Amino acid sequence: MNYIEILGQKAQDAKKSLATASTGKKNQILKRIADKLLEKQSDILAANEKDIANARDNGISETMVDRLKLTGERIAGIADACIQLTNLEDPVGEVIEGSTRPNGMKITKVRVPMGVVGIIYESRPNVTVDAASLCIKSGNAAILRGGKEAICSNKVLMDTMREAVAECGFPEDIVQLVEDTSREVSTQMMQANGFIDVLIPRGGAGLIQAVVKNATLPVIETGTGNCHIYIDETADLEMGVLITDNGKTQRPSVCNALETCLVHKNVAGKFLPMLKKKLDEHHVEIRGCERTAAILGECVIPATQQDYATEFLDYKIAVKVVDSVEEAIDHIGRYSTGHSECIVTESYANAHKFQQEVDSACVYVNCSTRFTDGGEFGMGAEIGISTQKLHARGPMGLKELTTMKYLICGEGQIR
Repeated sequence: MNYIEILGQKAQDAKKSLATASTGKKNQILKRIADKLLEKQSDILAANEKDIANARDNGISETMVDRLKLTGERIAGIADACIQLTNLEDPVGEVIEGSTRPNGMKITKVRVPMGVVGIIYESRPNVTVDAASLCIKSGNAAILRGGKEAICSNKVLMDTMREAVAECGFPEDIVQLVEDTSREVSTQMMQANGFIDVLIPRGGAGLIQAVVKNATLPVIETGTGNCHIYIDETADLEMGVLITDNGKTQRPSVCNALETCLVHKNVAGKFLPMLKKKLDEHHVEIRGCERTAAILGECVIPATQQDYATEFLDYKIAVKVVDSVEEAIDHIGRYSTGHSECIVTESYANAHKFQQEVDSACVYVNCSTRFTDGGEFGMGAEIGISTQKLHARGPMGLKELTTMKYLICGEGQIR
């Protein structure tokens, strides 16, 4: 057995105890994890400082360092997310539907855990706790493989969670960390059929495509976020500036941040100078079309087709002036990764058209794409944002980590 198969066998052996646990027992684990995260805060921050120092030594950008960084406030938020999960309904055992057949046989469809969930992700150490806690509440064992840049933080976080699990009387192997971050071991994880039941990649386009192309086990594809906002000719322009600024600058390194702003030609002359003034507060680089440059001048870097297709994850934004809502929808259809898009408009007809015709997981009217988040959607923490269409789409919470089975009861019926 290779390294991942050994972890997978441990998870398979441990999963039954969690799959059959009561909601109260699972909530007890989550509460203990929350307590221990706060107790171990100084250890976690010390490990995180090592990761940050290594990242800067390796030339990682400051926006990406922000994804990696933990603070006392962020640790408190991670702990609070665990507590929030205890307040959410347990999906395991939910009766989805049922029927009685003409022969008297009773069929019930119920939610059950996936089994062993593997998650490959990058940078953000909060994902280590978010993913593990969601798996615990949904009755799944978890094998987590974070990026090498967060390995010190992830080890301490995982040790903390495993201690909490053991203190609550469960096998600590219901949560495990892949400590070998080599490419070879990642490939092992992608091909661990029989040991991992489903694999979820969470990170940049390169990681996600590598998993999709190389995995031989079922994958739920989470999305890179080339997210768009369209400022309609009927838009409240001040609202448009605030929503665009929030989507771009509040936290540019995350997948629900805005990357492209499309503006109707009839309001571009007024809106774009307003937007530039606001974005200048964060020194946002603008890459725009010829009409954008004609309005804003030499500060605009000529946009390429690649710019419109890029998830910058930085203080950069692509801008294009369009002739109509139809052109905006066509542009999004061509370049979007299917994550989150927004229209700012006072036109019900245009809002309806946009939401009906834009084929993304989350489509907003007059509010920021930054709300594409499990917590903001009332799911507690999230396992990721799915941009595929099978099984799960959009923010994935507890229900998305379950599958179903049929329970059939009879009285001697034969066929």
